[in-house]
Amino acid sequence: MNDVFQAVAMVSMGVVGTAVVLARDPLRQALVLSVYGMTMILTFFALQAPDVALSAIVITTVGLPPMVLLALRKLREHEQEENE
Repeated sequence: MNDVFQAVAMVSMGVVGTAVVLARDPLRQALVLSVYGMTMILTFFALQAPDVALSAIVITTVGLPPMVLLALRKLREHEQEENE
C-alpha cells in the first residue's frame, strides 16, 4: 500500500511540476507553485521523511507564496511608474 502511495505522490509531483512550468501568467504560476509545494510535502510524508515535510510546509505555505506575490506587485508598480 505504501508503494502505491509513493508512486502516486511522485507522479502527481511530476504532473504539477509540469503545470508550474507551462503556466505563463506569473500570478497563476505562483498559485500552481503552492499546489506543487503541497504535493512535494505529501511525497516527503510518503517517503517517511516527516522532518523534511514539516520544514517544507513552512517554506511553501508561509515563505514562498507571499514573497512571490509581493515581488509581482512591486514589478507591476514599477512598470506603471515607467509608463507614466
